[in-house]
Parts: sequence; C-alpha cells; structure tokens
Amino acid sequence: MRIGIFGGSFDPIHNGHIALLKAFDQQLAFDKILVIPAFVSPFKQQNGAALPQQRLTMCQLAFADCPTVEVSDIELRREGPSYTADTLQTLSALYPDSELFLLTGADAFLSLQDWKDPSTIFRLAAICTIPRDGADITALQHHADFLHTLGARTVIADVRVMKVSSTEVRTRIRAGQPLDGLVPSAVEQYIIQNGLYPS
Repeated sequence: MRIGIFGGSFDPIHNGHIALLKAFDQQLAFDKILVIPAFVSPFKQQNGAALPQQRLTMCQLAFADCPTVEVSDIELRREGPSYTADTLQTLSALYPDSELFLLTGADAFLSLQDWKDPSTIFRLAAICTIPRDGADITALQHHADFLHTLGARTVIADVRVMKVSSTEVRTRIRAGQPLDGLVPSAVEQYIIQNGLYPS
C-alpha cells in the first residue's frame, strides 16, 4: 500500500492544503493519505491559536468527503514536540508492508537535513515536495541531489497549487474580512461557531 503522510499545524487547515494534497495524490496515486495535525501546547491559545482538538476537528471536517484521507491524532496523543522521525517510526510499525511518502512544502524540503534524526526519516519514507513557483525548481533539484547522498529518496512533483497561508486566513478572520473560499465552508462555520482567532 502506498501511503502519503501530510503533517502540519493546520491552524487552520485551508484550501491550499487540500489542493496540495489532491495534487500529490493525482501524481503519486496513493492508496491512503494520513493527515496528521502536530501537537501544539494549549498555552499557545493565549496567542490566538486553536487548541489541538479544534485543529483536529477542522481537519476532519475538511476531509469528510474524501474516502482515501484519514485524519490521525497520533501526534496529539503523544503530545510534546511532534518530531517527524518519531511519527514515521510509529507509522512504519503500524503499516509494515506499506511504502510511506512524506509530503512537504519547499521550505521544509530544503531544511530536512537539519531535522531531528534525518537518517530515520530518509530510511522510512520517500520525501516529496513541490516548487512554490517555477523559480525554485532548480534549487529543489540541487537539494534533492544532496539529500540523495544522505540516503534519501525524493520526488519533486510537477504541480501548481493555490497560494494561501494559515496566517492569511487568521489575519482575515481577526480583521472581520470574508474568507472568499480560502477554507472549506464546514471549517469556516466551525471557526465562527467556536469564536476561533479572535481579534
């Protein structure tokens, strides 16, 4: 089984995340995709961040109609810092006969060698990324060559996705501006009903 692994804070999840996931799936044909919100300390609620369970619920709402997507609370249950190497070790044990693909943005891809225990990451999963725009494809290819010398397997998917960030979404909410389709409607309703990201 081919399993895509997509982690992040998802504070909140937005349509750019969803488009990215669909683009990866279209090119790599996954049997299952795991969306894994990272654990964030409840103390960050003071800074206007959503609580871990709220971010998990928003992800579940966003992918309610996607049968191949499973939203996992593996990092929330573990609490503490959400290290990718630890998560991949757990998933490798859960899916011993599967091929794991770690889905990353360009910035994360370019810093993977500095993450905790990168050799474990490279051993357990192929690393997939996309260019932010046409301008950085060469930099990604050069970095992929470097990661190969460290034992990594890489995929640079040739896709373009919408430009939107969780920061932009939070800023618009706090300013009382419409989200204009930046998040799924169910997620927008959840944010409103729960008073998330107050000004």
